[in-house]
Amino acid sequence: MTLPSQMRGLLLVGDGYTKTPSAAALEAMEPYLEPGSIAVPVPGPTQALIKVSLASINPSDIAFIKGQYGQPRVKGRPAGFEGVGVVVATGDDPYARSLAGKRVAFATGVSNWGAWADYAVAEAASCIPLIDTVRDEDGAAMIVNPLTALAMFDIVKQEGEKAFIMTAGASQLCKLIIGLAKEEGFRPIVTVRRDEQIQLLKTLGAAHVLNEKAADFEAVLRETMKAEQPRIFLDAVTGPLASSIFNAMPKRARWIVYGRLDAEPTVIREPGQLIFQHKRVEGFWLAEWMRQFRDRLGPAVLEAQKRFSDGRWSTDVTAVVPLDEAMARLPAELAKPNGKVFIRP
Repeated sequence: MTLPSQMRGLLLVGDGYTKTPSAAALEAMEPYLEPGSIAVPVPGPTQALIKVSLASINPSDIAFIKGQYGQPRVKGRPAGFEGVGVVVATGDDPYARSLAGKRVAFATGVSNWGAWADYAVAEAASCIPLIDTVRDEDGAAMIVNPLTALAMFDIVKQEGEKAFIMTAGASQLCKLIIGLAKEEGFRPIVTVRRDEQIQLLKTLGAAHVLNEKAADFEAVLRETMKAEQPRIFLDAVTGPLASSIFNAMPKRARWIVYGRLDAEPTVIREPGQLIFQHKRVEGFWLAEWMRQFRDRLGPAVLEAQKRFSDGRWSTDVTAVVPLDEAMARLPAELAKPNGKVFIRP
């Protein structure tokens, strides 16, 4: 296959990190990205070059393009951590070569050649060959949310308590975890920002859905914590909401932070709880989990593909935006609730 010398992409304007925090919403594209044409990259020895079919947009992508993620930006390179496509070139590593011509879900990781472009570069170890029954929409969102859902629900199961609590309850990730919990008799408690999301999440399997904007939220939260006694808190939001939840949780509670959708300061209201109630705060990063628990990765990948293939899981799609329209359309599409937005080169 003859590859072109140039490709289109949404290129990073900033470099490295920023010292100015901002909200998780993408208010506009122009401060962070610009459309451009750059040379098609050459994969390294352990890497694969993928012709991108569809690329997903996750909260971690927004944090990254703003310079607020745990990985530095490289100015002029495409953004986008995750996608699906066909491997069109590889390095000389035997596993990388085995992927040639295959449709794969991929995570770009630290390659700095992201998925919001015609072509992306990923480590071969971060590519998942897909079975034919997995849709592109599910393949493009196969890694960040599904594997995180399986990994974090495993933490819940290890803790042994049936009840647990999550923020950002209407997110794709939380919906996947709610489905897992329902199958195994667990009782997820989730927070949302809109009343219209409550019934949907209860139908999926949430035991309690609390509107954080309700006037009686803190009172209802305390009652729910007292009744259910959850000890695992999976938090994508942080800020005042998470502070309230952690403060209301019982002894030996674990606050596991995996995102920061709220840029407000995050306060531990009663530090004495860390001493006398044995509460603790920790973080979760999927890339670290994949490195630390390699024995669990293969089964998790297989489980995710089976669930998407048989219909137990399905990616809710808000919009599929052509690459050439992304600068104009993405902020408005991302502001819509309940589904994922994709870019199609």
